[in-house]
Amino acid sequence: MDKYVVTISRQFGSLGRTIAQYMSRDLNIEFYDRDIVEATARRMGLPVPEISQEEERAGLFANRMYPLGMGLTSMKQELFQVQSNIIRDLAQKESCIIVGRCADSILQDMDRVLNVYIYAPAKTRIHNCTSILGMDVKTATRMMREVDKAREVYRLKYCAGVKEVFDHRDIMIDSGKFGAEKTAKILCGIVKELFE
Repeated sequence: MDKYVVTISRQFGSLGRTIAQYMSRDLNIEFYDRDIVEATARRMGLPVPEISQEEERAGLFANRMYPLGMGLTSMKQELFQVQSNIIRDLAQKESCIIVGRCADSILQDMDRVLNVYIYAPAKTRIHNCTSILGMDVKTATRMMREVDKAREVYRLKYCAGVKEVFDHRDIMIDSGKFGAEKTAKILCGIVKELFE
């Protein structure tokens, strides 16, 4: 069977990572999320927490000193390039699910890719954050706002041709309407119809 890739982009608190885990189990393929951060840290020779925080927030590297004039902009560009190479390597190696990191845009020239965007109403996402992630409402509300904004800014900056949420996305699904497990089942059905 030919390889295929499912990319999952998501709003914070919409359970995109959980849905990817269910899909990985049901489709019997790997899913990659934190693994990409770890591989990036290894390739760049930096600690995992620095790479992880840089993905979500601007300015983390501003306090670091870089030789040869390497500054904030070149570090961000290097991070994106390294992660892009890792994502392409994974997509060429095997069928898989890739969570976040602009994979939908990075793999836009590849055949047999399904790009999914998972969202949910704010009330549902707050519930997910408080009941599953153990946050209080104030923290959940702040994280939803900040993380979603950081992801949007990152995507607009590094993904050529992206102007709105629909660009490079094939399916948008409300995980609040179906729940994580049913959302995964719906998406698995689409994947099987398309690729198997």
